Amino acid sequence: MTKPSHQIKDIIVTPIAVTDPPLLNCVGVHAPYALRIILQVVTEGGVVGVSEIPGNKETEDSINSIKKELIGLDAFQPNQILRTVSEKLPAKNETDDRGGTPWDQRIVVHIFSALEVACLDIMGKALNCRVSDLLGGTMREEIPFAAYLFYKFKGAGGKWGYEIDPTATGWDKARQQEATSTQGIIDQAIAMCKEFGYRSIKLKGGFFPPEKEVDDTLAIHREFDGEMPLRYDPNAIWSLETGIKFARVFEGKLEYLEDPVRGQENMSTLRKTVDIPLATNMCTTSFKDLPNSIKVHSEDIILSDHHFWGGLRSTMELYKICKTFGRGFSMHSNSHLGISLAAMAHIGAALPEFDYEFDTHYPWQSEDVIVGGKIRIENGCVNLPTGPGLGVEIDQAQLQKLHENYLGCGLTKRDDELEMQKIDPNWKVVDTRY
Repeated sequence: MTKPSHQIKDIIVTPIAVTDPPLLNCVGVHAPYALRIILQVVTEGGVVGVSEIPGNKETEDSINSIKKELIGLDAFQPNQILRTVSEKLPAKNETDDRGGTPWDQRIVVHIFSALEVACLDIMGKALNCRVSDLLGGTMREEIPFAAYLFYKFKGAGGKWGYEIDPTATGWDKARQQEATSTQGIIDQAIAMCKEFGYRSIKLKGGFFPPEKEVDDTLAIHREFDGEMPLRYDPNAIWSLETGIKFARVFEGKLEYLEDPVRGQENMSTLRKTVDIPLATNMCTTSFKDLPNSIKVHSEDIILSDHHFWGGLRSTMELYKICKTFGRGFSMHSNSHLGISLAAMAHIGAALPEFDYEFDTHYPWQSEDVIVGGKIRIENGCVNLPTGPGLGVEIDQAQLQKLHENYLGCGLTKRDDELEMQKIDPNWKVVDTRY
């Protein structure tokens, strides 16, 4: 019997735009739509591997520019595929420095991730096993995630913009409410935990002055009687002096403090001064960063993101390094859909030990591209999909709908600063605000 061919026959690249509420961060405010790119890698044998990455026009064009070089390569040989990408898309204009934004804007590493995840999905489907089995074995079927709170303006995003849908109920109603006051952020925490059963909470900060955000974080701590593990992330917008001052207030109250200051040296100094675990997804963001991270002990916990570390296998390698040097491990999040959430779940399932609940923006997104609609989060956990590969399939009608959103919204990249300037023309991105 002839074995099916795993050679790549086609790569379908579909940019999409999904409704995103006006969430606030140190750079500004989210646009009404978040951009993603959906990849479908089709083999000669008819197997389709899927993946999802943050979207912008430059990434889309870069993938399309090398498609012809990838056709004919074996999906079971992802290292060869990634080498081809490296040769055809040299990262000569890229840097491992994330600069003044709270998200990674490197192009090549995103494409690495997209292709590797799709290849692993193909392998799993061809071998009738799950991606977690390919990452070393499935250690757990339930993967815990944390509630992810945001300060926000009122509104649901998308066509509703800053308006509120009067027909919304439950969490869909809560996700549209303004949350800039202390009570507003507490109400958001209560609603999110009630809906999804979360057992830990993270607050994204960096927009308001530290006095307010620290007080609000402590108010959440009191609301849950100090029993709920709590994290706070001002996105490195504080000076070292400010970081030391307010980190001391958090001693004994936070599970960890994420990126209070910018850079490994500042993080190291703060860590030596204050008795509180520090986490990062900003100062240590690539394997090149790790030697100095270990040398100066800039953080206690590294928050990976498979989109930014080069895929699922690289993320598992990072986990091993963290364990070797006594670091905790967890995962950062972005405005993702079900394909990325499923990929994160497979990592969580394959980890030998599970240190901290993963982050996820997922409840903030109201749409998805997968068959069956949004993945359920219950008791704070995602059940690992049972099907082969990632265990999710693309709803082609929904994919087309969200592609039409992309064509109609006019956005080609994420720019929270520009969105904020529509509200406050004087708003500017800065490395250190407080």
